[in-house]
Amino acid sequence: MNEDLTILVVDDEDYIRDIFKDYFETATEYTVFTACDGLEALDIIEKEEIDCCFTDLSMPRLDGLELTRRIHLLDNTIPVVVMTGNPTMDNAIETLKNGVVDFLTKPFQIDQILPTIRRVMAERSLFVENILLRKEAEQGRKLLKINQELQQKIKEIESINLILQKLNQVTTSQDLFNTLVKLSGEITVCDEAHFCFFTQQMQEHTIIASFFKDDDNSTASAGWLEKSIVKKVADDGIPCLIKGHNGNNTIIGIPLKIRSEIFGILFAIIKNGPYVFSEKDIYFLNFLAEKASSIVENLALYENIYSNLFATLYAFVEAIEVRDPYTKQHSTMVSNYAMSIAKAYGCSQEEIDKLYVAGNLHDIGKIGIPDNILLKPGRLTEEEYEVIKKHPLTGSNIIGHLGMWTDEQGIIRHHHERYDGKGYPDGLKGKEIPFLSRVLSVADVFDALTTDRAYRQKMPDDVAVKIIKESDGSQFDPEIVAVFVDLCKKGKLKP
Repeated sequence: MNEDLTILVVDDEDYIRDIFKDYFETATEYTVFTACDGLEALDIIEKEEIDCCFTDLSMPRLDGLELTRRIHLLDNTIPVVVMTGNPTMDNAIETLKNGVVDFLTKPFQIDQILPTIRRVMAERSLFVENILLRKEAEQGRKLLKINQELQQKIKEIESINLILQKLNQVTTSQDLFNTLVKLSGEITVCDEAHFCFFTQQMQEHTIIASFFKDDDNSTASAGWLEKSIVKKVADDGIPCLIKGHNGNNTIIGIPLKIRSEIFGILFAIIKNGPYVFSEKDIYFLNFLAEKASSIVENLALYENIYSNLFATLYAFVEAIEVRDPYTKQHSTMVSNYAMSIAKAYGCSQEEIDKLYVAGNLHDIGKIGIPDNILLKPGRLTEEEYEVIKKHPLTGSNIIGHLGMWTDEQGIIRHHHERYDGKGYPDGLKGKEIPFLSRVLSVADVFDALTTDRAYRQKMPDDVAVKIIKESDGSQFDPEIVAVFVDLCKKGKLKP
């Protein structure tokens, strides 16, 4: 490819223009011009011979679509690549109609840029050649082919965008595997899809996620997936299109790898029917598998770090509880009570998971409280009580330094606030107190009342429930107390 290209970069964000300019000046011999909007870009195009233009869609004064239209009025051989953070189908269709030849979805990797330039410049050469052949008899067929390729490009953009969007939303490994099989059904014509995970040194496979296009088969078994088929894909280590079940089914098998090692296989299956897999189906499933492989490696690393970090912090909590035998397993009990209340209230699984972390770690700030105060059997002095009141803030600061549990940090900080505003550390009132802190507060007090402490014996459950009920609207959120009391009456509050 010609190394003496002149590139124009149009974006209203300074750092985007700087990234392009620095990259091209370091990695290539290209001449680079930059513009902050469409009008400035047109001034440059009128003065300079531009080979390729990268432009943002949304810009002041003159946006990317209008800029593209005007560029092609001046010179319809200049390829325009759109950079956008919102690659919807409407945007894709509109930009393709206006002469855009490719897309870069923000945020993008810098190493995507040179392959994009090579591709669009190659397409430009073909386009120029077609212009020269316009007087020839095959003109119509060539233009039709270009139009078909553009339509296919729209479909490809839609599928790729769907894959990236869905994969970007996963938060756990199992969520990823479920998304993997569901996406297989959305981007291909398969009747069902399964993800097989290997156990026992690649000798056995277990299906851990499945998709069925026909809801009536959603409870069907995929056990018929023959071991020989799984073994063939695993041994070959590459995407395979194979016949199975006496030739009545068509199967695509795509291995998923981490650092060149296969850990599972994605299978898409067409049962008896009029459809067949195309090369595009294999391409998209392989693209899906490659993206999923990189995500599952990152998720596994994150989940391992998360698990180890939580275990370390909980060890500190256990150390605190060992110091005070009267509060042994207090954090576990509070966490369980809080999650039961939240579930009965109708909280999401994400909120319940946050209570699991916050409940187990809510008293970690007590690690800095001296034994003569923490274990004192009698009434605390005013000065000693002020020391005790610091533990929510200390615990919040400990969690905050980790940068992993922002919401949980707030829950811990405010679990001793009161509904009437007389709590600590910030004196928040009513709905100002984070909702999950209000849930945790009820659970914390209930466990404190129903367990032995250095300064008093435990109370019966019914007495503790009565005390909490009498404090709704003053210490506690009345709505949460109502759910708590109902759970206790039904015997469903899980310790």
